[in-house]
Amino acid sequence: MGSVGPLQIVLVIVVALLLFGGRGRISSIMGDMAKGVKSFRKGLADDDEPKAVDKEDLVDVTPKKKDETKASS
Repeated sequence: MGSVGPLQIVLVIVVALLLFGGRGRISSIMGDMAKGVKSFRKGLADDDEPKAVDKEDLVDVTPKKKDETKASS
C-alpha cells in the first residue's frame, strides 16, 4: 500500500492535464478563477486608501430647530 505504482502516476498526470493543461474547459475555468481572485485582492487593496470628499458631495442631515416664538404660543 505504501508504494506508488505506474497506474497511480498515470492517474495523477491525467488529472493534472485536465486541470491545467491544454486549451481544455477546466483550464479556462481555472484561469477565470485566478483572474477573479486577483481582482478581489486588488479591490481589497484599493479599499484601504481613504478617498477624498468634496464639500459639494456632503449632505446636511441635522434636524432643523423649531422657531422659539411659535413653540411658546
